[in-house]
Amino acid sequence: MDWAPLQERIQQYALLMRLDRPIGILLLLWPTLWALWIAGEGRPDVGVCTVFVLGVILMRSAGCVINDWADRDIDPHVERTRNRPLASGQVSGREALLLFAVLCLLAFGLVLLMNGLTVLLSLVAVVLAASYPFAKRYTYLPQAHLGMAFGWAVPMAFAAQTGTVPVVAWLLWITVVVWAIAYDTLYAMVDREDDIRIGVKSTAILFGDADRVIIGVLQLMVLCALLLVAQRATLGGWFGASLGVGAGLFIYQQYLIRERVPAACFRAFLNNNYFGAAVFFGLLLHYWL
Repeated sequence: MDWAPLQERIQQYALLMRLDRPIGILLLLWPTLWALWIAGEGRPDVGVCTVFVLGVILMRSAGCVINDWADRDIDPHVERTRNRPLASGQVSGREALLLFAVLCLLAFGLVLLMNGLTVLLSLVAVVLAASYPFAKRYTYLPQAHLGMAFGWAVPMAFAAQTGTVPVVAWLLWITVVVWAIAYDTLYAMVDREDDIRIGVKSTAILFGDADRVIIGVLQLMVLCALLLVAQRATLGGWFGASLGVGAGLFIYQQYLIRERVPAACFRAFLNNNYFGAAVFFGLLLHYWL
């Protein structure tokens, strides 16, 4: 039996899910881990952690699929995206929708292992993930929509771990939304000229020449919000030190985008993975030591 056609389809589906570019998984995973560790006071349930890590992979993959399906007529006109499976015709729109449905069903199957509140919150997560790709057609703030979708794992994690969604969970959710607006604006700066040409909206276009200043303000808001989280969750010096590292990373990102070179903006976007990791390791050190 010739397995080559099947292997080729699997490879195209993996590319459609962006499994070759795990940065999106990591940027979704870090806030989820922040929430699990705070909710579990440093000892989150292993089963809950497993479900959420797998859920992050599935939902980020589903988000990429539905995003490319929504942009299937736009991506061929953008330099960075024209070779994606849907844009290049390697995968059909029907295949993409079917793959999106399968990924969502698998993720929902995992959520059914959690309590009722988590299941209810997961319905909001699906709506946010499915509607995000269309936001850029109607608003200059699709990055805020992305932040709400990426951050929704935070209240879900608290619900799964504790059965409630306390104030600190919503404060952390808002923090993640603001952080996502900042880093996804860096990402949007890479495609700004193409987006203007084809009529797609983004915060990078909205902010214009004030982009660096506004991103800096957003980054400062993230640090201040995390300090409030630390106060409410009684996090100590190790967590404070991690925010110091995070502040240094934000300064480095500002340095990278000083001339708004697309490749440097993309490097600044990728650098946010280290910010997420720094905050998480601060939590680990706090609870361990």
